[in-house]
Amino acid sequence: MKAILTLLLFALGSSLLAADKPNILFIAIDDQNDWIGHLGGHPMAKTPNMDKLAARGTTFTNAHCNMPLCNPSRTSLMLGLRPTTTGIYGLSPWFRTLPQWKDRVALPQHFANHGYLTAATGKVYHGGSGGGGGAGKGKGKKAKDKAAAATTDTPEFQVTAPYGGVGTKPPKKLIGDTPMGNNQLMDWGVWPLDNDDTGKGDYQVASWTAEQIKSAPKDKPFFIAAGFFLPHVPCYATQKWFDLYPDDDSVLPKILENDRADTPRFSWYLHWSLPEPRLKWVKEHNQWRNLVRSYLACTSFVDSQIGRLLTALEEAGVADNTIVVIWGDHGWHLGEKEITGKNSLWDRGTKVPLIFAGPGVKSGQRCNQPAELLDIYPTLIELTGVTKRDDLEGLSLLPQLQDASTKRERPAITSHNQGNHGIRSEKWRYIHYADGTEELYDMVNDPNEWTNVASKPENASVIEEHKKWLPKIDVPPAPNSASRVLTYDKKTDEAVWEGATVKRADPIPQ
Repeated sequence: MKAILTLLLFALGSSLLAADKPNILFIAIDDQNDWIGHLGGHPMAKTPNMDKLAARGTTFTNAHCNMPLCNPSRTSLMLGLRPTTTGIYGLSPWFRTLPQWKDRVALPQHFANHGYLTAATGKVYHGGSGGGGGAGKGKGKKAKDKAAAATTDTPEFQVTAPYGGVGTKPPKKLIGDTPMGNNQLMDWGVWPLDNDDTGKGDYQVASWTAEQIKSAPKDKPFFIAAGFFLPHVPCYATQKWFDLYPDDDSVLPKILENDRADTPRFSWYLHWSLPEPRLKWVKEHNQWRNLVRSYLACTSFVDSQIGRLLTALEEAGVADNTIVVIWGDHGWHLGEKEITGKNSLWDRGTKVPLIFAGPGVKSGQRCNQPAELLDIYPTLIELTGVTKRDDLEGLSLLPQLQDASTKRERPAITSHNQGNHGIRSEKWRYIHYADGTEELYDMVNDPNEWTNVASKPENASVIEEHKKWLPKIDVPPAPNSASRVLTYDKKTDEAVWEGATVKRADPIPQ
């Protein structure tokens, strides 16, 4: 009886303490690079709601993912561990299927353990709000992963809903076949034609999330997550969002012809053969402008849905006591470096929006210190005052949220499978590939990364300074790894991409 009374008193005390904590609105955007108004990644980008939030909080202008691919990036953020620590480099496995991570306390669970109501919908983990194969949409391998995840004792969120994804789709692809055939994801353009956004998965994500905000109990704080799918392909947007952007070549990003001439051959191995078409294909098929406008239109549409969530906070009377964090899981190329898609260690592939606003965050700040998505977990712990953890590999951003000029202890570190790493400081980007080849860019004088200066003798000390930040732990792919997995054998000088051997003399796929 005494033990039961003690547990009841502990639970009551935890509940009372939790009631004083700020809420958290946790917003993820899929494939969102820095084409955000206030970040200036594209001069025409229109995102008034994110810009307004950034103005009343702190935005990180030099924030980067820890791997430029959905599953490893999100796993890293939610577990507080680098991909090079977990070995999760591909779109599978779901981390709960691995014995060493089966019971790892993820970010939302840590807050649930401290009295928070946790709820989510849309793409928060790779497969959905609950992880694994997603909210009832898994097929094949993903469905198996989801089933395995369901057998664990660690539900990711207390409340979830099966919203998100593409939503309404045209009866057939708008752009026809791409080099990898009739891949249904490789599509973009105006859809639906009636300007009705309500059938989109992201609209439904925002609607459900807004309801959760308004109906949340007042006696405990909430951690509510919304995962938006767009601007991930297929990039479908209604005409009103396209109309925000000119239908001429002024919308195209700046590129350098033959930009890969001074990059190592190994840089191609990171995206050797993918559904995402090369710049050459989108140019030849008159799809480059269409793709760029589609991406920007989808970005503006998602911004409007974020605006609905911020309005819901106001209407619920909790805006002043809610920490809002917005993040993208990795960048996206739209012709730069002769590719479209992700899977690169340049800024276009790694740079993401990262905005904090709310209690404990100084308003109107722009921080150019390097930051990582890995830092979100410890930052939210410090902002809310819940129990700290000593097993997280990220660094809290609280010092920068209070004073943006505060120097960081280290640069941002992004990996792409074992042995391939990008180190991003304030001034430099250094890339080290598994075969030992390198790139170095002066990001102040060459922000487009057009000139690789790694071979210049005067930069030897810069390279050595950045090399010391290469991950000390760099494990091989976890068991059952698949999709975008790359390995390299130094003895044979051969890489294996998606199960196929790539030799030094093989022609680069176009």
